[in-house]
Amino acid sequence: MRVFGLAGWSGSGKTTLLTRLLPAFIDRGLRVSTVKHAHHEFDIDQPGKDSWRHRKEGATEVMVASSQRWALMHEHRGAPEPKLDTLLRQMTPVDLVLVEGFKRENFPKLEVYRASVGKPLMYREQTDIVAVASDENLAGCPLPQFNIDDIDGIAGFILERCRLEPLLHGATDR
Repeated sequence: MRVFGLAGWSGSGKTTLLTRLLPAFIDRGLRVSTVKHAHHEFDIDQPGKDSWRHRKEGATEVMVASSQRWALMHEHRGAPEPKLDTLLRQMTPVDLVLVEGFKRENFPKLEVYRASVGKPLMYREQTDIVAVASDENLAGCPLPQFNIDDIDGIAGFILERCRLEPLLHGATDR
């Protein structure tokens, strides 16, 4: 699977950009999945529900399944947070996985930057950032730059960077 990330400080617009990029890839016929890193404790379960009770009583994994979807919750139970590659091995293979976050892991990323957030540019410290999307022109930035609203331009860059164009032209390596 090809993996490409969006990295940026909280409030920079990563989620908004990712949700705008998804249709641009799906409309081209690509199968796309996403991974979102949460920096805090989160729970998709609700206290009192059966699955919550299963986890509360010590289950390592709980799967909830219906005719529409399934979800697998895995409790670390004191183990370290898994690396992105470990998580990716748990996913069904697709053409492209878009990753939001995991900014410290080494894979190609587009930095989403807004000066109004008040944080420094990350590309200067992280060599795996290969382009920047911003709401302003960043003078002196040596990387390819995109306006944060240039969805077609950003999608095209990601397709080229991940070498996904052959899939769009009938290649059979899916």
